[in-house]
Amino acid sequence: MLPNNFLPYLVKKENLIRLGPKYDGGYIVHKKTLSKITKIITFGLNDDWNFEKDFLKKNQLCKVVAYDHTIDHKFWMKYNLNNIINFFLIRKIINMFKYIDYLIFFSFPNQHILKKIGIRNDHKEISVTKIFNKIKKNEKIILKIDIEGDEYKILRQVSNIQTLIDHLIIEFHNVGKNISKVKSFIKKNNFLKLIHIHANNFGLIKNKIPDVLEMTFVNKKNYKIKNNKSIYKYPIRGLDYPNHSKKDDIFLNFNEK
Repeated sequence: MLPNNFLPYLVKKENLIRLGPKYDGGYIVHKKTLSKITKIITFGLNDDWNFEKDFLKKNQLCKVVAYDHTIDHKFWMKYNLNNIINFFLIRKIINMFKYIDYLIFFSFPNQHILKKIGIRNDHKEISVTKIFNKIKKNEKIILKIDIEGDEYKILRQVSNIQTLIDHLIIEFHNVGKNISKVKSFIKKNNFLKLIHIHANNFGLIKNKIPDVLEMTFVNKKNYKIKNNKSIYKYPIRGLDYPNHSKKDDIFLNFNEK
């Protein structure tokens, strides 16, 4: 069972939209964001930029800057070799053209930067603070974070730049072990208000707490967010789908206090 402050604020279902795949890699945002956003800053890329692609179909003036130090030449060599082996073994094309799609999508004005997100600033690592020091005042930003547990190392930095973010989409890992950190992050961010939550069913459930949670926050300066808590059951039918399509989705329960 999750703490009460994990229950999102009430936003009408018709004001929410899913972008990206129907299953893993899809996220919920406020519909009004579609015309506002000028840049998506992505921490953690792997081989999935479908959310970003879908967003750009609806807002062609937006650009994407992704940070992931693991998606280098070695990654693509291994990725393509595995696909070739799979093709000859099972006679099926599996993401054979993913690398080409990567090259096309991350060409000007979109960027993929081979740096790790952290607290240092050197040739291998870059801090959230340094990235957002370069943000112009008129920019409207979606910050999307999926860095496999390293999100806890940068939460303080994210809190410090919360006024510069229009939307925050973040995937929390090992939630059971870090539940107090997530709870504190939600509580102390005065501008970022939680409007959606979903459990990723690729993760386990430990002591009734999902191991992986996806959360969407919006900046209260840019959206009318009332103090009413959500009346919806999570997952929300018609918006949420199981990340693993062959497993049941995870239903969330919240403490009343």
